[in-house]
Amino acid sequence: MTFKVFIDGAVGTTGLQIRTRLEGRDDVILISLPEAERKNPESRREVLNSVDLVVLCLPDDAAREAVSLIDSAEVSVIDASSAHRTAEGWIYGMPEYAADQRDKIAAAKRVSNPGCYAITGVSMLRPLVATGLIPADFPVTINAISGYSGGGKKLISDFEDVNSPDYSHDAFRVYGLGLEHKHTEEIRVWSGLDNRPLFVPSIARFRQGMLVQVPLQLWSLPGKPGPADIHAALAEHYAGCRFVSVASLEETTAKSALEPEALNGTNDLRLHVFGNAARGQAVVVGLIDNLGKGASGQAVQNINIMLGCDETAGLEETVIPAY
Repeated sequence: MTFKVFIDGAVGTTGLQIRTRLEGRDDVILISLPEAERKNPESRREVLNSVDLVVLCLPDDAAREAVSLIDSAEVSVIDASSAHRTAEGWIYGMPEYAADQRDKIAAAKRVSNPGCYAITGVSMLRPLVATGLIPADFPVTINAISGYSGGGKKLISDFEDVNSPDYSHDAFRVYGLGLEHKHTEEIRVWSGLDNRPLFVPSIARFRQGMLVQVPLQLWSLPGKPGPADIHAALAEHYAGCRFVSVASLEETTAKSALEPEALNGTNDLRLHVFGNAARGQAVVVGLIDNLGKGASGQAVQNINIMLGCDETAGLEETVIPAY
């Protein structure tokens, strides 16, 4: 069986990578609009209602508008923007979130694709909050660094186009200092936290890849868990998962550093628990390709689940071209 898929916003970084992962498959027919029709509301309405599944790779307001144009109850939607990530009636598109999340995605007509920082933060926090190792009202801090591709075409140009008037020579940049980053509420809601985490994102001079860190003063947590307890909760939650894994304590202890580009081109998310039991401290770190499991790869995983295809289809490649 073949399915018609329309990527609305296919010329952006995420849309291009989704297209690359879907091209050549015999179970998917990619539908597109001619360039002259891309901004024609009636042409868009027609194509949005004529396919089996729509992937929205648009700014938030444009994504909401696109959803409003879909009248057919038969059309499934994956929104890769942040417009619907905490919206009622939308299923959170992280299959590894809970034991029944994959079934919810498979049955859904509206799925919100997680943000890159968010899926990584939630992957660490949700199992720890759910098991009570971290209380829901605990003051959580998250530090993260991403490649500049997460900022879209403008930021990519600022870092790569030496002829741009906004060309940046920055090696490293902390941002979101108003503490209102759009992923923060998504992390709070889906981690099960009562309060917004203190989230400090940053970018550096590399194109893609991401590290997200959750530091924990273990001595301040109820029961004073050790690093092994934190690791055990994560390992149990993700046991048997194809795309989310937890490094052994032995593997992590042997590391002197983590490289944010190590999983680029994949749909993998790798968790590490660095700890010092004697000091009562730990840092949980998530490693991800912000354009893979953090965007296009996760979208394709959700496409596969919603269409009833092999969940790994288009996701086993080790190299996806950068755009």
